Amino acid sequence: MQPLRGVTVVALEQAIAAPYATRQLADLGARVIKVERPGAGDFARQYDSRVNGLSSHFVWVNRSKESLTLDIKDPRGMAVLRQLLGTADVFIQNLAPGAAARMGLGAEELQADNPGLVVCDISGYGRGGPYESMKAYDLMVQSEAGLLSVTGSGDDMAKVGISVSDIAAGMYAYSSILAALLERANTGKGTHIDVSMLESTVEWMGFPLYYTYDGAEQPPRAGAAHATIYPYGPFIAGDGKVIMMSIQNEREWRAFCDRFLGQPELAEHPDYAGNANRNANREELGQIIAARFAALTGDEATALLTSVPVACARVNTLADVWEHPQLAARGRWHEVQTPRGPVPALAPPGPVNPEPRMDPIPDVGEHTRKILAELGRRESDVDDLIRDGVV
Repeated sequence: MQPLRGVTVVALEQAIAAPYATRQLADLGARVIKVERPGAGDFARQYDSRVNGLSSHFVWVNRSKESLTLDIKDPRGMAVLRQLLGTADVFIQNLAPGAAARMGLGAEELQADNPGLVVCDISGYGRGGPYESMKAYDLMVQSEAGLLSVTGSGDDMAKVGISVSDIAAGMYAYSSILAALLERANTGKGTHIDVSMLESTVEWMGFPLYYTYDGAEQPPRAGAAHATIYPYGPFIAGDGKVIMMSIQNEREWRAFCDRFLGQPELAEHPDYAGNANRNANREELGQIIAARFAALTGDEATALLTSVPVACARVNTLADVWEHPQLAARGRWHEVQTPRGPVPALAPPGPVNPEPRMDPIPDVGEHTRKILAELGRRESDVDDLIRDGVV
């Protein structure tokens, strides 16, 4: 199931947001040509060396791509890029704010030469407005979007443990590009897409934003618990194991009181009737629930919650996730090649396909000669470009 076979994406990308978007396109069969700096390549290659000497970030978001090194500040390098873009279907970039436009790589200029080109710009704050030129890394955007105001515990804020603003922007870029390709199939014309990390993250903040509608008090930081639904969060069993559980409605609440707590009358207690009351009285109710968990081992509590049934979960380490029985049972782990040997990789979520596209992670400039040959460059000309550090 590779519906994007035949689609060529040229990516002037770095870090996470744009590479994550293009990896999704590559998963669906698109040819993604990743343009990198000669020598070092995408700076995310140097973030760490945890995967057989390769960066964990880079391995995650760059499989199934081709690497072309170009110095686009050199006119010869820019000429190669413009030649590529002349026949490409999609151009995506997440350089510093305004950098692509200053180099003549804005949507209007590119689409004048290639009217069907879909152009996607990813930036921290989007085009226009007082923040347009501000640098924006993931933590900065999490802060601006209000995410840190609801994440953490008490007065202690905490960033989300993954690059959530980068991922949000990457996913909106990915879905917007798919929509633009569908539109182009009808109109023949490309689209300009302007994805902002701030807007992508604020969209994901919809619940707490509406919770504070019209000047209402915002939800408190609640650590691993839910800020406004109760009981919903961690409880400690008698053997010290932490069990996550969640009550989402009154049917579950009544069953939980009867079959887990052994106190069916509690379901009708006026202090705990309805989520708003349970949330307002979570300290007192929490003591009742905690006492029941303390009388059980973690395995006993999990088994009993499952039989109620109430949603529950283990608090896994990352080592546990590598060995997760559900991922193993569904055959989700596959293998991809890297410049340092094969590594496991999770199959793309969604498509039911026994042979998902899981092509290698490229070395810096691995496909430069091949791509330049496709563009009609003579081998001697390529040698000159390599000698001069242009590619």
